[in-house]
Amino acid sequence: MLCQNCGKNEATTHIKQIINGDMAESHLCSDCAAHLGYSDMFSGFGLNLSGLFSGLLGDMMPSISAGKSPRCPKCGTSFDEIVRDGRVGCADCYRTFYDKLLPSIQRIHGKIKHSGKVTNAAPVEPREETTEEKIEKLKAAMNEAVAKQEFENAAKIRDEIKALEGGESK
Repeated sequence: MLCQNCGKNEATTHIKQIINGDMAESHLCSDCAAHLGYSDMFSGFGLNLSGLFSGLLGDMMPSISAGKSPRCPKCGTSFDEIVRDGRVGCADCYRTFYDKLLPSIQRIHGKIKHSGKVTNAAPVEPREETTEEKIEKLKAAMNEAVAKQEFENAAKIRDEIKALEGGESK
């Protein structure tokens, strides 16, 4: 998708604004996003995410800057740029630079395999069976009793079903 502002470069920034219930979306290239003030969304929060990531990768910089760094085939970002900016260009960058990013991801997250979210919520207590569910179970039991030719048992179950359908509870 091309930038909606200049119409020349590929859009890399997606901005969604909701003001008084009206939503407006913009797709901008990095130059137009910077020109319009959308370059660093986290600058006012006291977070330096790019500095954090580049700091974690910074110790690898001397070893990779000796040769020409490979680039991501999709977005063209080099690993040197990821280290310098602290931002990965696209999802394919993770595949392209997997071996180089893996040690830093392990340091940041402690592990590389996602194990899911574990909740500390109270265990769910079993709910009480509804009247409709009780009737369905009794009908199945009655049909089974008829199939086995246990007609007295089937009659008792039939009476229980009638009692439940009539609003009485046993």
